[in-house]
Amino acid sequence: MELRVENLCKSYGDKTVLRKVSFTAGEGVTCIMAPSGGGKTTLLRIVLGLERQDSGTVMQSPGCRWAAVFQDDRLLEQLDAMGNLRFALGGELEEKEACRLLGELGLGAVGGQKVRTFSGGMKRRLALARALLAKTEALALDEPFAGLDGESRGKAVACIRRMGAGRLVLLVTHDKADAEALNAQVVAL
Repeated sequence: MELRVENLCKSYGDKTVLRKVSFTAGEGVTCIMAPSGGGKTTLLRIVLGLERQDSGTVMQSPGCRWAAVFQDDRLLEQLDAMGNLRFALGGELEEKEACRLLGELGLGAVGGQKVRTFSGGMKRRLALARALLAKTEALALDEPFAGLDGESRGKAVACIRRMGAGRLVLLVTHDKADAEALNAQVVAL
């Protein structure tokens, strides 16, 4: 699995957010770092095919499937954690693995609680679990640690390390410690 971005440019009106961005990412974690408003989310959206670049190219292995954690968690508030996973992953969901991952992320005791009762950090961890459990070759994680305390962040890093093995992982973060903890290649925009 390989992703190659060459001379990528994107503007919104007269505001340029990406200017000739080039990098190659393969198996493992690549952290995209830039100040707020620096084009990180736009880059992920272009790679995922949700937005078009003005110029430049994005090339990836044929048939590559992506799972994503977006800035907003995109959860079904009226369902519990497992209901959200079942809805998103359908027949691909392996419930035993899902229960194990939810436990690792500190969500094992939430039982049948509706997601609307979850804290922001709990929602973020569930969104991460959903992406990690998807049977894909690549992950796009847009600030997956937002709203997490130190302990939850550490658990999330460990889960990404374990379940991201063998996949291409693009991770947007502001924190160099995240990149170091994940032994990531860093792309500064």
